[in-house]
Order: sequence, then structure tokens, then C-alpha cells
Amino acid sequence: MLTDEYRYKILKLLEQDPSLSQRDLAAKLDISLGKVNYCLKALVDVGVLKISNFKDSSNKLAYMYLLTPKGLEEKAEITLRFLKHKILEYESLKREIELLRSDLRHENNKDTTSYE
Repeated sequence: MLTDEYRYKILKLLEQDPSLSQRDLAAKLDISLGKVNYCLKALVDVGVLKISNFKDSSNKLAYMYLLTPKGLEEKAEITLRFLKHKILEYESLKREIELLRSDLRHENNKDTTSYE
């Protein structure tokens, strides 16, 4: 399944550099080449990306991945959803860190009072 996280990252990378190869994307995203291929195909199938060959390229396997108008709109929506998700994740981690600090303070206080 193509998650919002991968949609966001792929669309962002391709918007910055439409000539990235699938191998480059795989390396930047730290995922397999097969997964990149699957993700790109899914984005093309829903009309978010358009693939075209480089006209002047000596490498006939070189492609450009262009965001369609629908792709630009979806990228904005995904960015917002992804940001909201990351903020919730951040807030949850902040609460967890504070609990751990509190536990540690409590343990440290218990340790010093038990030796007196």
C-alpha cells in the first residue's frame, strides 16, 4: 500500500528534480527499487504523475516524472495530512519523554532517601 508518507516524499522529490531515476529515488527513500516502481505506477494510475521520455537523451530509458495539476493539488493535501500526523506524533513523544523524566526524577529521589 502506498502510504501518505511515501506519497509525500516521492512527490516532493520529483517536484524538486523530475529527472530522478527510480534507482535514485530508492536510495533517497531507503526503499527497494521494486517498491519505488510500485509507488510510481500507483501515482501514474491515479493521474498524479505523468511519465515522459527525455527527447534529447542518448539513454532511451531516461524518464521525467512530472506532477500533473491533480498531483500538485494532491501534494498540498498530503503535505497537510502528513504535517498533522507528524505534529500528533511529536506531541505524543513529548508526553512520553516527560513521563520518563518524571519517572527518573521519582526513582532518583527514592534512591537518595532510602540511603539516609
